[in-house]
Amino acid sequence: MKQKITWFSVLVLLPFAVLVIAFEIVPLTGMILDSFQSDNAYSWVHYVTALTNPYYFKGILNSLQISLYSSLIGIVIALVASYSITQMPKKIQTIMITFSNMTSNFSGIPLAFAYIILLGSSGVFTLLSKELGWNILSSFDLYSWSGLVAVYVYFQIPLAILMLYPTYSGIQKSWRESAALLGASPLQFWWHIGLPVIFPGLVGTFSILFANAMGAYATAFALVGGSYNIVPIRIGALVSGDAISQPHLGSALAVILGLMMIGAMWFNERMMRRVRRDLQ
Repeated sequence: MKQKITWFSVLVLLPFAVLVIAFEIVPLTGMILDSFQSDNAYSWVHYVTALTNPYYFKGILNSLQISLYSSLIGIVIALVASYSITQMPKKIQTIMITFSNMTSNFSGIPLAFAYIILLGSSGVFTLLSKELGWNILSSFDLYSWSGLVAVYVYFQIPLAILMLYPTYSGIQKSWRESAALLGASPLQFWWHIGLPVIFPGLVGTFSILFANAMGAYATAFALVGGSYNIVPIRIGALVSGDAISQPHLGSALAVILGLMMIGAMWFNERMMRRVRRDLQ
């Protein structure tokens, strides 16, 4: 039965629609139009520059690389951690999920400064390891590619736990008991039954982690400033930089970044459709 749209429901949604148009649609449209503007005309010159200039293209590759590595490491750790949480008493599960929710929001400048205090050149753990004669952190540079990956992994893990934790509810205890009665080992159960059930959730979680890392700006900028070449930092420098302000090129890079994130989500949707079709 079709429900009739009333004027009251339209009026209730009107403030939300105004917010979406004012803070999403209008800025996005302006950014796209700005990315094509060059010398009072419209052209593809900024996109050509962003994709052919070695400096900006290297920034795109660096962003893809950091996002890929941090997402893979984060999802592998979260896969084991979220399963471990499901095996705990309900009260402990609630505490762990609450803690994961809190830590997933600890990012940006506070997270960068926390890492600097702990693992920076004069950080607590760095000085302590030197004092004890350990060489664990001697080759680790927080203000480099490996340092960025380590910081990104921190806020990827709790987010992945929050998203993977509900997927284990689809695995029923009776399935394990039936598999054990038929002589299947725990490894065989997870390979043939467990992983296929949670695989759509894994794919969806990975795509969200990848998009989350691609768009991260505050944490990276607070940690390395402009010394490391990734797309969000380049966009910030082009839009608000004092020496090399090129807002049109920055808009083009922002559109490219958005398209890469949309591409990741589109790939996730295609993969999930294929997996669901194979499971049916």
